[in-house]
Amino acid sequence: MKWATTDHIHLDRVACPWLIRRFIDPKAEFFFVLRGKEDTRPKDAIPFGIPGVELGPHDEHGTCFDKFLRKYKLNDPALAEMAKIIESGVHHAITRGDDRNKVAALEGIGMDAISEGMMLATLGDADNLDKSMAIYDALYAYCKAHILMKEDPTLAQKGMLQRVDLLRGPIKAALTKK
Repeated sequence: MKWATTDHIHLDRVACPWLIRRFIDPKAEFFFVLRGKEDTRPKDAIPFGIPGVELGPHDEHGTCFDKFLRKYKLNDPALAEMAKIIESGVHHAITRGDDRNKVAALEGIGMDAISEGMMLATLGDADNLDKSMAIYDALYAYCKAHILMKEDPTLAQKGMLQRVDLLRGPIKAALTKK
């Protein structure tokens, strides 16, 4: 399927293509249109992160990532943890203030910094997305590991290297489900 969003992707609009490729449409093709020129997107592309569309940008109904989770009924607790981090990062990106005590997940502040850095270090949106896939895989692995340790507290008692060896398989399987 084809998907379209505005250019200069950042955080939420990088997380959504990652989510699409990993859990919805592994062969997804993405188009990045100029802001203000959203009507130039391919007519057969599903729009996201664009004002006025079903999977619109962050607003009072949540981030675009949240909207994808609801629409596609992705009930993975690790994705819900990621959603908190992404929402916190979006909040931080918008406020740029001293809001460390106001975000639900401090990791979101780091994701905002990494996302901004990726915008600066890459050759454009497609390159940003391609290079960011590993970052969002790592964020998912981090969240999934926390969920698995909550489900089996004995994992948390193991050393980090042993825990990594035990969790790597289930996390890799979760990332390649589709």
